[in-house]
Amino acid sequence: MTNNVICQTRDLVENSGVCALINNEQVALFYLPNTEQKIFAVGNWDPFGKANVMSRGLIGSIGDELVVFSPLYKQRFSLATGQCLDEDAALPTYNVAIENDDVVLVS
Repeated sequence: MTNNVICQTRDLVENSGVCALINNEQVALFYLPNTEQKIFAVGNWDPFGKANVMSRGLIGSIGDELVVFSPLYKQRFSLATGQCLDEDAALPTYNVAIENDDVVLVS
């Protein structure tokens, strides 16, 4: 297993998203320190709005499902799976973790 450091937790905003460049792809990182998983990563490209804006989306939940709302047209995407809950589309997801104070891409 190889882990690549993306950033440190101090670079993140609690209960919000930030954008990071991972392997030349824009990725939206969401830091939710009061949840079991704590960190989620999905593609930053909004397939409906055709723009890199998902890191600016609002975080919420539908039942037990943590979601991010697209800031443009408000579609809801699962933070765990990337699947859109409103239409047939999905965001890519990335396996990330927090190790000590580092946010790492786990491959």
